[in-house]
Amino acid sequence: MRLAVPVPLRRLFDYLPPEGLSADDLRPGQRFWVPFGNRSLVAVLVELVQESPLAELKPALERIDRLPIFDDRSRQFLQWAADYYQAPLGELYAAALPVALRKGKPADHWAEQWLELTTEGKGLPETALARAPKQQTLLQLLLNKGRQSRTALNAQGLNAPVCKALIERNLARWVAGPTAPPPLEQVAPRPAPELNDEQRQVIAAVEFGKFNASLVEGTTGSGKTEIYLQLMERALQQGNQALLLVPEIGLTPQTLRRIAARFPDFRIAALHSGLADGERARAWLSAASGVADIVIGTRSAIFTPLPRLGVILVDEEHDGSFKQQDGVRYSARDLSLVLARSANVPVLLGSATPSLESLHNALSGRYQHLRLRHRAGNARPPQISLVPTLHQQLQEGFAPQVLRHIGDTLQRGEQALVFINRRGYAPAITCEDCGWLADCPHCSSKLTLHRRQRHLRCHHCDYRQREVHACPQCHSRNLNALGAGTERSEDFLTHTFNQFPVIRVDRDTTGSKQALDRLLEPARNGEPCLLLGTQMLAKGHHLPKVTLVVIQDADGGLFSADFRAPERMGQLLEQVAGRAGRGDLPGHVLVQSRYPEHPMLQLLLNKGYGAFARQLLEERQITQLPPVRAMALVRAECEEPRWAEEFLTNARLYLEALAPPSPELQYLGPVPALLERKSGRFRFYIQITAEKRGLLQKLLANFCHWAESNKNRRLRWAVDMDAQELS
Repeated sequence: MRLAVPVPLRRLFDYLPPEGLSADDLRPGQRFWVPFGNRSLVAVLVELVQESPLAELKPALERIDRLPIFDDRSRQFLQWAADYYQAPLGELYAAALPVALRKGKPADHWAEQWLELTTEGKGLPETALARAPKQQTLLQLLLNKGRQSRTALNAQGLNAPVCKALIERNLARWVAGPTAPPPLEQVAPRPAPELNDEQRQVIAAVEFGKFNASLVEGTTGSGKTEIYLQLMERALQQGNQALLLVPEIGLTPQTLRRIAARFPDFRIAALHSGLADGERARAWLSAASGVADIVIGTRSAIFTPLPRLGVILVDEEHDGSFKQQDGVRYSARDLSLVLARSANVPVLLGSATPSLESLHNALSGRYQHLRLRHRAGNARPPQISLVPTLHQQLQEGFAPQVLRHIGDTLQRGEQALVFINRRGYAPAITCEDCGWLADCPHCSSKLTLHRRQRHLRCHHCDYRQREVHACPQCHSRNLNALGAGTERSEDFLTHTFNQFPVIRVDRDTTGSKQALDRLLEPARNGEPCLLLGTQMLAKGHHLPKVTLVVIQDADGGLFSADFRAPERMGQLLEQVAGRAGRGDLPGHVLVQSRYPEHPMLQLLLNKGYGAFARQLLEERQITQLPPVRAMALVRAECEEPRWAEEFLTNARLYLEALAPPSPELQYLGPVPALLERKSGRFRFYIQITAEKRGLLQKLLANFCHWAESNKNRRLRWAVDMDAQELS
């Protein structure tokens, strides 16, 4: 039998079946414990073969699953992803599995007992047990919705004694069945709102029962989530599953509540890193067995087997978190289209600020391009004003007129949101006497001061040291914290507007499960407050009482060496601005900038993201950069920089011997990454752009075969197809 083993080698491995198992016991998609060197690893059976090129084979140690946990379509999909991203298939299977299953926990560990009616029970009227209210409720549930898992019954207060009463009357019985998803928080059912004409047109344009790809370019607050819910309902009515991908776990609780309120009679599984290992395994298995009707998850949920898949929905499709940046470097957004095609189902990508890749595909006709130009309900687009800061006297980064606007908003009983994309107290510490700067000893970056925790921290490698009060070079105590992060701004705003709560939302305040949901509760309740945070506040949140949004610094993406920086800047500013005026009250956005006359900033704020993105596409056409051409990076990193450079220099010579530079294929590098040193390792890359993806794929496959012969174990290399980061 041929198995995918989770090791960084692009090949499969042959083993004999475990002792006592025959060929009839073996099915592709099962997991096995196998010996590999001096370790035991969890591998997945890919195919059964009669012969092996190896003379001697080791037997697998143990079969983990009696039934396959990956179906045929999932295995074909994972093989396609491994080929496209030049990834080891074993590592891709490992990435597809929740941690508990990756570690070899048997799927049967989460098998459920299900209560179903006997023939006698099915013949009773719903009111047959009126004298026993709980038994009557249980009978009605089983008559109307069919068998129920023990987990679901317990969540509804129908515990063992109630079930036992029906069993003793020979009206019901327990049967073994598949895993059910963990129960969700109970919420009151909520009917669907009335759709506007644009929403109805978008829903009507999506064809079920066949593959079709659509991009919904909808202004913030235009009702994209309601479109997702309506399309889910269509899939569920046809007996199919719906998959919704969201970019971050912070968006999951509110989205789950809304889905649960709309679909109280359907089973919903959540898949994200905020779950305990057991919860995530249960949710994954319930989806893979077809028990879960709706699956909502972050990027790795794309690999979950879904035997009844009917529709795929990708929310905030532009978001960079859909691209895995280490290990197997896949894009969940791009893979959603591959999966939809293989399952012959529709896929819908939604965003107010589409990625240039998706917009390019829509404008060229590969995707259906659907537009939502108006906000839902009575909401209107916010008024946007630029606030020049170059010659202004700022208070902790805020212009005086901005502070006046915040105060006026709070006094009216409304809410204000301040966006600062830097967490911590200050992004740098310097000595005023000798010029010393607090650098990270392991990265090409400065240490950020976190005053509450009393330490300096690197936001790239998480190195930490105690807060310093004297310069380590000249011993002066004249140290200065440069710049302002969310923590410093929180202190200033709390002091300035001490009558109102200031709610800080960043990675430091949302570390625990459900933390973001709890932090935003006062804002959802409509209390006057001041929200302050990073890009965690920029997307997906519907807060109708937020009428003022302040963007403290709009200049971050204007002068970056990364060609994607202007696109990200435009997306972020548009998303943050979209938090204002989503209810009946008008919204106002204040954008602070030292360069208010910059043409790209003027284009974005005056003409909107659509015109801004189309201008960027014209520039990409001129420079022949993605999405006009395909791009991949060949990366290398090592503690000794010359070894990484030497490896990539030889790699480029090898690649150019296979395919010399030409108008169809171009090379750049080796060049240092934008963050040259990270976690003690120097990082370099070769950039390859090609007119045709097929040529690039063939070239990268040959490179991987060549690179696997590299014997320098201190050096790491990787292929990053459709790379999103140059850092």
